[in-house]
Amino acid sequence: MVPVSSNGTDLTTGFISSAIAVILFGSNFVPLKKCDTGDGMFLQWILCSAIWLVALIVNLILHCPKFWPFAMLGGCIWATGNIAVVPIIKTIGLGLGILIWGSFNALTGWASSRFGWFGMDAQEVSKPLLNYIGAGLSVISAFIFLFIKSEIPSNTCSLDTTPLITEHAINHTQDNCHDYSWVDKLSTVQHRIVGCSLAVISGILYGSTFVPIIYIKDHSKRNDSIYAGASQYDLDYVFAHFSGIFLTSTVYFLAYCVAMRNSPKLYPEAILPGFLSGILWAIATCCWLKANHSLSAVVSFPIITAGPGFIAAIWGVFMFKEIQGLQNYLLMIFAFCVILTGALCTAFSKI
Repeated sequence: MVPVSSNGTDLTTGFISSAIAVILFGSNFVPLKKCDTGDGMFLQWILCSAIWLVALIVNLILHCPKFWPFAMLGGCIWATGNIAVVPIIKTIGLGLGILIWGSFNALTGWASSRFGWFGMDAQEVSKPLLNYIGAGLSVISAFIFLFIKSEIPSNTCSLDTTPLITEHAINHTQDNCHDYSWVDKLSTVQHRIVGCSLAVISGILYGSTFVPIIYIKDHSKRNDSIYAGASQYDLDYVFAHFSGIFLTSTVYFLAYCVAMRNSPKLYPEAILPGFLSGILWAIATCCWLKANHSLSAVVSFPIITAGPGFIAAIWGVFMFKEIQGLQNYLLMIFAFCVILTGALCTAFSKI
């Protein structure tokens, strides 16, 4: 168990960790921008393999703290939500996907910590009103991205045409693609229904991913609990959490292989980008766990779930030239102001 530092140092560490997590969560899909990922089942397994490798390295650095199997449940929950990411991107786009799953992620994670759902202890802050305002602004900021439009070509079916921010354009040129996934066969209305439904489910699952870790920490303070004496340092649970992710993704991939009669759709060009994406996500999550330890989840959740959409928009403007026009730029500036205000309110609620 790592000793707790002074309050000032703890806050600084927490906010720096939150900033790194926001940047990496907003960037981890960038390596996959020009890769054909098909139905996403092969990609999610590659991504989760990279996540587990990072966990192994972190576990060795921390001198192999005690492994709590219950912490694996959080990884299982996350992996279950993650298998829907590619279908979400293909149906409603990453921007609208982030809007929906980010909002439900923020609300579920914040509310469960703030009000003590799922057997956890309710987390208090010194200024509850500011915390409520910060959480609300974090959700509102996500809706702004819904109105940001991007310029995307309509002559190809690769993921190069999938914008990082706005809704995926569904066009008839997909008929030229030689390899369809089940998503490509849906109608426009079905795209919207399936994509939005999956995003809601994924968001709720994402928001619950740290519940087992927080539960163990809370019950470690009770002498009559089986978790009595468990570590209060969130990163001590990263190996168990990420092992749950890898185990669950492997089970889903094997089930997929069985369903495909041992002829799964593999996309070799997505291996290295998918591995890099997984590494970025794993580092971001380690930073998030560090922020949870330093700030508490009730503070870190609104901050870390609000920022990635803005970072994705920045990539869309400067790297991929998807977002153009004065109106879009003004909306981005407004979104940034809302995110910054919400983050400040959440931060000051802790001080």
